[in-house]
Amino acid sequence: MSTTWQRRAMSRPRTTEVMTLALLFAVAVCGALLSHWTLPGPRPLWPAVVLSALACLALTRRHSHPLPVLAATTVCAVAESAVGYLMTPLLFSPLLAAQYTTSLRAGRATAWSCAVVAAAVTVAPGTWHSQIHSGWVIGVVNPAAWVLLSAALGSYVRVRREYAAARTEHAAREREEEARHRVVQERMRIARELHDVVAHHLALANAQAGTAAHLARTAPDQAYEILGKLSGTTAAALRELKATVGLLRQDTDADDGLAPAPGLEQLPDLVAACAAAGLDVTVAVEGEPRPLTPGLGLTAYRIVQEALTNVTKHAATRTAWVRLAYTPRSLAVTVTDDAAAPADRPAPGRGFGLLGMSERALAAGGTFHAGPRPEGGFEVACTLPLDSHDESTAS
Repeated sequence: MSTTWQRRAMSRPRTTEVMTLALLFAVAVCGALLSHWTLPGPRPLWPAVVLSALACLALTRRHSHPLPVLAATTVCAVAESAVGYLMTPLLFSPLLAAQYTTSLRAGRATAWSCAVVAAAVTVAPGTWHSQIHSGWVIGVVNPAAWVLLSAALGSYVRVRREYAAARTEHAAREREEEARHRVVQERMRIARELHDVVAHHLALANAQAGTAAHLARTAPDQAYEILGKLSGTTAAALRELKATVGLLRQDTDADDGLAPAPGLEQLPDLVAACAAAGLDVTVAVEGEPRPLTPGLGLTAYRIVQEALTNVTKHAATRTAWVRLAYTPRSLAVTVTDDAAAPADRPAPGRGFGLLGMSERALAAGGTFHAGPRPEGGFEVACTLPLDSHDESTAS
């Protein structure tokens, strides 16, 4: 109900202002009638009505000129007290409204200084009225308390509004930071995908082209066969590049027209592509294979792909081993080779390939390790946690 009235008041500001001033004038006149009927001795009613009307008329400028309006309403209240009217909160309600607006729009020190001055000035005429000598609480303490209470209420509302504005600004900054963080994370994700696609396929294409050139004179049939597979490698590279770069062109997150993300199901194709480049890959699976989520499957596939790409590019060997070990809670992926580390082989923790594999494993909540083996060769090992719903599905 209150929200409905607030919307109506905001939609009709002039009507709301007129009704507010009319209500304040009626309340002030009621205060004058109360004093006229309660206090002994005859006193005219029209001065209180005129002064109340002037005070309400001055309130029309309270939003743009709060301090002058407060001074004008204070003068009207003092004049009513000097005429002999009892200073009740009904009679000087325009003064209370002006003080409330001043506390809302002026600074804290200015608002409270004006409140103290208005309270003192309002109380002063009541101290020499013989009618209230025996009731000084009503004539002195009561007006000052109401003026200070109005100032406190205005200050409280102003602080609440400032706090709400500060919270809104803070929430807006948090949303901007979150959006910026999401953009950075998305850029890193796409950069990893592009690196893996380009590095893997270009490394295989380079190895296939080199092998074909080496066999062109001695075994032309094998060279032609490798060149035929080379076109398949480049076509696969173009397809994955198109799918990855297509994400940058989308305004939404729709996946229409894009191929599904690769997973361990495509591992045989990866082994075949490596074989075409002259790298013999042996895959060993331990434990009961479990279905992986698309994100986890993509992570495992990209780590194996990048590790085999590094073997093709940097290792002087023709053999590599891939080990997939399934447990009820995790999947361990290990890629090893038996070649001695050449001078140009990237050290652990260096190069975008190792960095990308480490980021993928850590983002999935797993662990990652890469380095030379004591018995010779190089090893890439990671452990990826399996989700609980995957476990239930497999069981």
